Amino acid sequence: MKNLIATAAIAATTLTTAAFAAPQNYVLDASHSQIVFSYDHLGYSTNFGMFSGFEGEIAFDQENPAASSVNVSFPVRSMLTGWEARFEHFMGGDFFDADNEEMVTFASTSIEVTGDDTALITGDLTLNGVTKPVVLDAKLNQVGSHPMANKPWAGFDATTTLLRSDFEVGNFAPFVSDEVDVMISVEAMQAE
Repeated sequence: MKNLIATAAIAATTLTTAAFAAPQNYVLDASHSQIVFSYDHLGYSTNFGMFSGFEGEIAFDQENPAASSVNVSFPVRSMLTGWEARFEHFMGGDFFDADNEEMVTFASTSIEVTGDDTALITGDLTLNGVTKPVVLDAKLNQVGSHPMANKPWAGFDATTTLLRSDFEVGNFAPFVSDEVDVMISVEAMQAE
């Protein structure tokens, strides 16, 4: 019981201190941040892919989350599919026709707080040279001191659904689903 009360007191102190902190800049921890996407393949299977090791920045205002922002970018060729032939097909003329310089970017334009730890993050997604507004359904997992790095840390999850055809990579739809479900999980460390 004493441990439970002590833990609750520490958590309350941490949350109270953080609640009055000024907005902080965080950089993504590339080793613990990933974007996983899935789509239906001809009704026979659900295929998955991932982007990992990407860079980004979060300006996180814990007292006023609506004043926060996020910017992320990574090369489209950093996509992982689990099968080299599929990767090459995605990078070829049927889909991205991507060179080594083509980037995927997301820059938030507004944040609507929907709960104590949830928000809708609207931003501009640029993919395959096309920029469209996208809404991320986001959740703050945790903010606190990282037990190994001994510095302020934050973690977020988010989901959205994209239409491939919106970004001119809709080949073979509707047999291969136009809709792509996206799951995002990131950790970020307070910038030096």
